[in-house]
Amino acid sequence: MRGGPSAYDRRVTTERRWASRLPPAVWDALLPALLLLHVLTTWPPAELPVAAALTAALALPLLWRRRAPLAVFGVVATAALVQWLVDVQLPADVALLVALHTVAAKSGRRVTLVAATVVEIGAVLACLRWASEGAFLAPFAALTAMVVAAAVLGVNDRATRAYLEAVRGRAVAEERARITREMHDIVTHNLSVMVALTDAAVHAQHRSPAKATAAMLQVAETGRQALTDMRRSLGVLRTGEPDAARHPLPGIAQLETLAAQMRTAGLPTTLDIDGGYTHIPATAQLTVYRLVQEALTNTLKHTPTGTRAEVRIECAAETVTVAVTDTGPPASPVASSGHGITGMRERSAGYGGTVLAGPLPGGGWGVHTRLVFGGAEASA
Repeated sequence: MRGGPSAYDRRVTTERRWASRLPPAVWDALLPALLLLHVLTTWPPAELPVAAALTAALALPLLWRRRAPLAVFGVVATAALVQWLVDVQLPADVALLVALHTVAAKSGRRVTLVAATVVEIGAVLACLRWASEGAFLAPFAALTAMVVAAAVLGVNDRATRAYLEAVRGRAVAEERARITREMHDIVTHNLSVMVALTDAAVHAQHRSPAKATAAMLQVAETGRQALTDMRRSLGVLRTGEPDAARHPLPGIAQLETLAAQMRTAGLPTTLDIDGGYTHIPATAQLTVYRLVQEALTNTLKHTPTGTRAEVRIECAAETVTVAVTDTGPPASPVASSGHGITGMRERSAGYGGTVLAGPLPGGGWGVHTRLVFGGAEASA
């Protein structure tokens, strides 16, 4: 057999797509229409008026079953009772199972149990009146199985919808958290750099106008990069936009540019990358970049002039280790619990890492973690 879908598969797929385009009201109207058509075309003329009226009473309420499941169930159950009293057997009794399924899908367990009990009582009454003599057990078992199946399928539909809603809610929350982390890192870092560059330009404007001009140009470039990063994080940067090429998704390759930016802002920063990193996934590289960016930004914001920073990245087959240290005061305010450290921990946890941030034995401050993007066990 050749590869690719067969004609049958293509036809089934086409039918499913066509069916998915139909509004729910069309499907709700289909069963009543078929039941009425069956009665009108097969019932004896003498019995047709009663059969048609009872079929309409049983089937037509299903048109409103999604909007008022309990009311529809009550109407259908009442019509079924009238049908039993006048001793008329109809295929439209299936409407009771549909109404029970809808109640189970839309209501809680207690209401579902009550509705299922009502239908089960109806099954017992139907078997007592219409089952052949001595053949009560078989039809009763069949009807009971259908009642249980309708209720269970409805409960399963309700549970599935609740699960999907929870998944969607969790996905929305995770996306909001991701955007919040990105916005914090981008805004905090770039504003800190812009403030440092502006202060440097103010101090140099009289003694060295050229340096002041260069610093302000760097401020403008930093601002443009911040805008591009924010638009990318919010998902509105078009791939054909010129800034997309100028400012690619940050990764390990952009750490040198980050270190140079920090040096320009007044924080002497050295960078040491051990091992190749082209095999590391882009998302893991972005995490490495943001961790280093946040650590250096904290150092720039919270340490005095003269502090030096060192970044060391160790890349392995399935892990990447990040260590950022500085020579700032041991009691650095970076230790405070803020969005920065929290965001770093959340980013690192996504790759099985634990951020260790605190004063170093020989003085200064350090941030350390190890990310796992393969099958190795994470440790930090």
